[in-house]
Amino acid sequence: MFKSYRKKSPWILHYNAGSCNGCDIEILACLGPKYDIERFGILNSGNPKQSDILLVTGPVTYRSRERLVELYAQMAEPKVVVAVGACTCTGGVFRGMCNVEGGVDRYLPVDVYVPGCAASPEQIIDGVIQGLAALEAKTKAIEEPKRLFGGLHETLFFTSRRHMRQRLPHAED
Repeated sequence: MFKSYRKKSPWILHYNAGSCNGCDIEILACLGPKYDIERFGILNSGNPKQSDILLVTGPVTYRSRERLVELYAQMAEPKVVVAVGACTCTGGVFRGMCNVEGGVDRYLPVDVYVPGCAASPEQIIDGVIQGLAALEAKTKAIEEPKRLFGGLHETLFFTSRRHMRQRLPHAED
C-alpha cells in the first residue's frame, strides 16, 4: 500500500549550490500554475529526510560542497539526483574560477542531467519525469528479494538436514 503512494507522490528537495539563480527562477516557474509540476504528484519539500529527488542547481563551490553531501546523505534510499543547468552538469561559465569545484557529479552520483543555461521549465519537468523512472527502477532493485547461495533451491539444499549430515564427516576430519 505504501509503495503505491510513494510512487505517485515523490518529494523534491531543491538545493542551490552556487548558481546565478537563473535555473532557480525556472524551477519556481515549474511550481507555478502555468507548468504545475504538482500534476505529476510531485511536491517541493524542504526536508531531506522526506525527499526522494534531489534537484541541484549551480556549480559546486567550496562553501556548498559539504552541505550538499550532507543533504544527500540524509535522504533515504532510494534517492535520485537531478542536475539542472549547464553549471551543475559541468561547472558552466563558472568553471575554473577560484572558488568553484566544478559539476555536481564529482561528489554525488547524478541520475539525470538537464542541460541549458538556464534550463527551460519544459526541460526541467522532463528531467524530473526521467528521475521518476530512475526512482522506480531503484525502488524495484531494493525491493527485489536477495538470493543466497545462488537461488532458493540451493538455499534449501544447504540448510537441509541431509546436507548437514553430509557435512558432519568433513567437520570431524
